[in-house]
Amino acid sequence: MSKQQIIAGRNPVLELLQSDRGVEKVLLSKSASGDVVKEILQLCRDKEVTYQFVPEVKIQSLSRANHQGVLAITSLITYYNVQEIVDFVFSKGEDPLLLILENVTDVRNLGAVARTALGLGVHAIIFPKKESAAVNDVAVKISAGALLKIPLCRVDNLSVTIKDIKNNGIKVIGLDGTADRFISEAQLKMPLALIAGSEDEGMSNAIVRLVDELVKLPMGSDLESYNVSVATAMALYEVNRQK
Repeated sequence: MSKQQIIAGRNPVLELLQSDRGVEKVLLSKSASGDVVKEILQLCRDKEVTYQFVPEVKIQSLSRANHQGVLAITSLITYYNVQEIVDFVFSKGEDPLLLILENVTDVRNLGAVARTALGLGVHAIIFPKKESAAVNDVAVKISAGALLKIPLCRVDNLSVTIKDIKNNGIKVIGLDGTADRFISEAQLKMPLALIAGSEDEGMSNAIVRLVDELVKLPMGSDLESYNVSVATAMALYEVNRQK
């Protein structure tokens, strides 16, 4: 896994944003201006990369390079291709267990989910580039380092990715509190992909239409939903129980 790096200079930062490499944050001097700066800002908005205008002394304290008032801090980790992960797991004679997250935007939830996923045999965590929690130092700390150990796949289009996963013969199930069947009643034999959404928004309709089966967790009537990290842990435990 790669460590964080600081990329200095307008064109290097622009090229970094145009690539598929993960960017955690872009820092710009309050006096930075011009067409390249405008393009950097637009790319940050398009890719939902955090950017911040700071005093130039702050940038100088982070880099002695010719920064031109612009710095980028790269992601803590390297992202993987979903198909490569699936092929690798199958090549080892194992059946893939994948975890797909949609609308999970809280870094603490992401960290907690990753910690459980690593402990319960998940081969990769998959999430969209947009509307997902940042994989930053807070998330890594909450995960107890699991985010640096379990393969992460950041995808452009979650719907397309799920279709590709199904084409590999992997069953896709989704956690939904309105489902007719409890997860304990479902056939969870791997290869399997489990989809979890946030407790606020859940899975989108577009994703729900793609799943092979919706399942729910046991829950008392006084509670509306579980935290996504708790729900994921319960579901993955049941998957492991049925192995």
